[in-house]
Formats: sequence, structure tokens, C-alpha cells
Amino acid sequence: MSELLLRDARIQGHEGPADLLIRDGRIAALLTPGADGPDGFAGEVEDLNGRLVLPGLVDGHAHLDKTLWGGPWVPHNSGPGLMGKIRNGQERRPDLGIPNADHITALLENMIVCGTTHVRSHVDVDPLVGLGSVEAVREALGRLDGRISAELVAFPQAGMLISPGTETLLEEALKAGVEMIGGLDPAGVDRDPVRHLDAIFGLAGRYGAGVDIHLHDGGTLGAWQFELIIERTRALGLGGKVTISHGFALGDADPATRDRLIEDLADVGIALATVAPARGALPLRALTEAGVPVTLGNDGVRDLWSPFGDGDMLERAFFQARATGARDEDIELALDAATRGAARALGLEAHGPAVGDHADLVVVDARNAAEAVCVRPRRSLVVKAGRIVARDGRLA
Repeated sequence: MSELLLRDARIQGHEGPADLLIRDGRIAALLTPGADGPDGFAGEVEDLNGRLVLPGLVDGHAHLDKTLWGGPWVPHNSGPGLMGKIRNGQERRPDLGIPNADHITALLENMIVCGTTHVRSHVDVDPLVGLGSVEAVREALGRLDGRISAELVAFPQAGMLISPGTETLLEEALKAGVEMIGGLDPAGVDRDPVRHLDAIFGLAGRYGAGVDIHLHDGGTLGAWQFELIIERTRALGLGGKVTISHGFALGDADPATRDRLIEDLADVGIALATVAPARGALPLRALTEAGVPVTLGNDGVRDLWSPFGDGDMLERAFFQARATGARDEDIELALDAATRGAARALGLEAHGPAVGDHADLVVVDARNAAEAVCVRPRRSLVVKAGRIVARDGRLA
């Protein structure tokens, strides 16, 4: 039996200080501050000195396989638009040795010390890279020995129908244990949304996989694809297993269309993933009030798509809050999309910090959740499954 006692903690959602007892990877009890530990306690003790305990941060939309983190600086020079970035990535990957397990490991290490305890990563699957991206991410995760958990999405970054052989490779990824099947702009990229969605949902049904579809298409074209995804999710009974990533059309829609789509998303059980873009931020409050789970993510971090980012989900929550509201409740909503809300969107159960929950936690020197987002202090302690994995900006 493993035990850890966090003394003098202020726990988000709990009134007053408490000592937090962790046993075998779960929160076992909240004790009166200063009281002796339970009889026979022989575990590790950490004095938090009144620091704030938050649920572990969750990155619900990453592209770990693309990162150049820890490698040489590579100037950003992709062509314009989505297809320009896709082509640039494919053409330059071989010369730069991407995917690279060393780069992925380095990025994951930085994510851990920043408080991320779980990540959903899309990994490119196409005829040029095969399943190499899946293998590289799995190798990096293995090196980190459980300090962070992850789920992978087999992702047709170069399109599926327009890239012959990709559909077969996506199926091979699912056979190899990848948890989810991805899609990409069924109309805007693949030019045949019905065939694209039939293939993606067909694979999901055959292998019991979840679905996470990148939907950049905006306007009425994007809204129509929302409707197609909602229709298939309802017909196949896949509520709770489908995510739409980006979903820019929801921000473009007129109020009546937006409200109808939000109502349908909530009714059928589809989650949304956003990366807090500079323009077109999702209506987080309206989605939350309707019961639509929303997760934040970092998207790509220092890769051929963008030179920006560092994997810090508190920073991503800051970007979301800055786009959607400055009141404490707005800031806390943004943080929820990087913690509990993200866990709901990804189907992670018992994501703390309450008694019985998994002990995935991050400790910060802040007075409340809003201050934690605005100040983004160094993470004093990061706990994964009851184990201290990082301390004061370094892996433990």
C-alpha cells in the first residue's frame, strides 16, 4: 500500500484548509489540518503551507508527434492556408527526422512539470509515415514510466479519401490498440463528407473506438458538417464517444443556428475540443450551461505548423479566459476546460480532487483558481496516481 499525506492544503471546491490523504493512487480522506495521520501511517508527508490544490491539468488536443521541442530552432515557412501547412509538414518531416521520440519525450517532460497529468494526442497516419508516429509517441510515453497518461487518435492529417491507402493504415492503427479514430474536414479537405464520415464511423463501430474529428470548415459548410456528425452519432448510439475539435463554424453561426447546434450537441452527447484560438473562440459559457463537455488543448507545440507554445495548460486556460471574459467565474470556466471539464469530455472518471477520486493533482502558490490562471505560478508539486512526479519545475 502506498500513501502520501499533503498537509495544510487549500483544495479547489473545498471550504477551509485540510490535510489530504492519498492511498493507492486515490484520495482517501480529507483530514483536519494538523491532526496526526491515520494509525500506522508510514508514507511520505509534504507540507503545502496553504498552497492551492487543483485537479491535474488535462490536454485534450495535442499533436505530440509533430514537435521539434528540444531540437534545433527551425524557422516557420509553411505556405498559406491549411493545405499549405499540411504539404509543408509532409515535405520537411524526413529532413528533420520527424517524428522523433527524443523531441516527444522532452515536450512531455515539460508538460508534466507544468502540471499536465493526461493528454489526448492526435498522431499522423499516412502512406509516407505509416504508423511511425504512433510508435514514436508510444516510445516516449514508455520512457516516462507512468508520469503522464495518454490516449492516441489515429489522424489522417493529409486527408483520407484524397490520400489513397490512408484508410487501411487507420484501421491498422486501431488494430494496434490506438484508442480513437480521427477525421479531418470531411468536406473542405476530402471533398466527400458522406463517404468520409461513413468510413470514420464504420471503423469506430468495428473496433469500439472513440471518434475525434478536426472540423476547421466555417460558415454554413461547417454547420452542415456539425449536423452530419450529430446525425451519425445519434443513429449509431455513440454519445459520449465523439468529439469535434476546433469547430470554428459554431463561432461563425448566427444565434439561432448556434443555439440549435448546441442543443443538439448536448442532447446526443458530443464533446468539443478547442485550443483557445486568437479569433473565433467557442462560446464556453453557453456550451457549459447546456451541458456540452469542452476540453482545452495546446494543439501543436513548436512544430512545422507553428513556432509557438510550451505545453502549459494553465497558459492555454489564460488564453481562453482572455478571449471569453475577465470575471472570476469566466476564468474559472476556462480552467475547468483544462481540468474537470476536460476529464468529462475525454471520459476520464473521478478526476478530483474529492474523496474517492484519482490522485492526479497539481499544487500552485495562488489564493484561488482565477489567480492561478492569471499569474500562472511555477507548479510546486505535481502528483500522478498518488505519486509525486514533479517538484518546483523539475521532474521528481
